[in-house]
Amino acid sequence: MKILVDTDVLLDVALDRPPFSEPAGELMDLLQQGRATGFVAWHSISNFYYICASSQNDKTVRAFLADLFSFIQIAPVSTTDMQRALSLNMKDFEDAMQAASALACGAEIIATRNLRDYVKSPIKAKSPKEALSLIQ
Repeated sequence: MKILVDTDVLLDVALDRPPFSEPAGELMDLLQQGRATGFVAWHSISNFYYICASSQNDKTVRAFLADLFSFIQIAPVSTTDMQRALSLNMKDFEDAMQAASALACGAEIIATRNLRDYVKSPIKAKSPKEALSLIQ
């Protein structure tokens, strides 16, 4: 199974945000074990870095990302994918970019806490807990 991991899930793990960090961490553990293939959107990384760097030092954030990229791939996107994001009937453009990235990498689900933001997404959104049940 291919899963696009939304930025909020990465932040839950990196910033240890209970109660969300536990299922998010378990999902990341299963991805690291190769039980499913994980992807993130390119733009998620800059958003992630910006938010984490406000409370953690640069070295810590970069180390987290280096570890992440040992088992998570960047969804391969192009101009066509950005055009697809523009055409999606989704309220939040950043979420449309996530959905377009999920389409580009062939993800079956988007793992996120913001389920209501993905109601009109062409790829189903699942909470980290729901994603866990699909791959365990």
